[in-house]
Amino acid sequence: MNSKLKNLGLLASGALAGVLISVALSAIAQREPRAALPLDELRQFSDVFGAIKNNYVEPVDDRKLFTSAISGMLAGLDPHSSYLDADAFNDLQVGTQGEFGGLGIEVNSEDGFVKVVSPIEDTPAARAGIKSGDLIIKIDQESTKGMSLGDAVKRMRGKPKTQITLTVARKGETKPLVFVIVREIIRVQSVKSKMLDGGIGYLRVTQFQERTAENLSKSLATMAQGGKLKGLVLDLRNDPGGLLHSAIGVSAAFLRSGQVVVSTKGRTEDAQREYLASPEDYLRGAGEDFVHKLPASVRSVPMVVLVNAGSASASEIVAGALQDHKRAVLLGTQTFGKGSVQSILPLAKNTAIKLTTARYYTPSGRSIQATGIVPDFVVEESANGDSPGFRLREADLGHHLANEQEKAAAESAAPKAAEQSHGDAKAPRKPVVFGSDDDYQLAQALNYLKGKPVAVARPEPDPAAAAPAKTTK
Repeated sequence: MNSKLKNLGLLASGALAGVLISVALSAIAQREPRAALPLDELRQFSDVFGAIKNNYVEPVDDRKLFTSAISGMLAGLDPHSSYLDADAFNDLQVGTQGEFGGLGIEVNSEDGFVKVVSPIEDTPAARAGIKSGDLIIKIDQESTKGMSLGDAVKRMRGKPKTQITLTVARKGETKPLVFVIVREIIRVQSVKSKMLDGGIGYLRVTQFQERTAENLSKSLATMAQGGKLKGLVLDLRNDPGGLLHSAIGVSAAFLRSGQVVVSTKGRTEDAQREYLASPEDYLRGAGEDFVHKLPASVRSVPMVVLVNAGSASASEIVAGALQDHKRAVLLGTQTFGKGSVQSILPLAKNTAIKLTTARYYTPSGRSIQATGIVPDFVVEESANGDSPGFRLREADLGHHLANEQEKAAAESAAPKAAEQSHGDAKAPRKPVVFGSDDDYQLAQALNYLKGKPVAVARPEPDPAAAAPAKTTK
């Protein structure tokens, strides 16, 4: 008999590990009949369980063993499936409002350690100097080797004004780096806006929260008053994702009503559907239609979307939709490549599992899983290339889902401009402040909108082509 799964949440977020993760709840039915249990494997599990209970050096609680087994079962599937205990499940639900206590970093699990996906702007972690790609090897005095992602997040979160020490391994550094950070209440302002010279509006979305699309629409309406908006830059760099319906709402602000924003495909009937630029998909039956109030000019004003390797999931949904519908040009570097959807399946005792249930596709049918979106203009972080260091992407994560459309061609076809550095790798470079006067990619976006040349990335020189031709004497 089919059982009902209530409150299943569809996530379009990157790997935020309870620090930033957001969830949209809906109800679905389990369509497939329950598979027969594999008796031989269950006997083997029982034998291992008994061996641990009888022979392990210290007594082990049954609940701990079963929880560890569930966590391991999910962690072995892909980087984004995981078990959520009561604390993590509560954190996830609180995170939909964009407010939480902690350090302000998005993290993932990699090779048994905790890896930083991205620090959130203007948070303790960002101010301390934590960077994307950093490997957290110690939290206070405890090694993270073998520590579950949930446990690591628990240790990093805590009461405001309390202190924590992170020991970090960073590519290019010969010794671990130690950061002493004081926790804060993190209130993430997901939409930032300002007017630039020449009537060009600048909108930065740092993550997709419950009210992001509404706040973006309000900023857009203010910018468009009196017909003063002549161009628009939407900045999605280092935006790890967030709520799926929020991404649809942001896309709808710039697209015609009813246009396809994204589609999903999975094994169940509920996982196969299209999401449109329509109130049914971004409002979900609640609140006023803030998109409908926008002036028509915002759907035709010249537009550039800024992306980079930190633009993931919900950011890629928006970027892919605007690129496929030719509503905007994309400028920057190749995106993260998270093209999978996670669902939250609640369990007993306020716990849940986060399970990858579908892949998503851009309006033209592209799967960007593990490949990302290639900008129309590949422009690096500075005139000398991107900042030195490793650029973490979905394809770099262990046991990530393969892109079924590009299994054979992924390695040869995927551009590598975003990972190249044409400057001196040892030369120190200040981190870019997005939206500042020194923002090189933003400057190139403004050049495009003003009809000036765009300085695209220089291709990496071909060693074979550069070698002098051999001659015989």
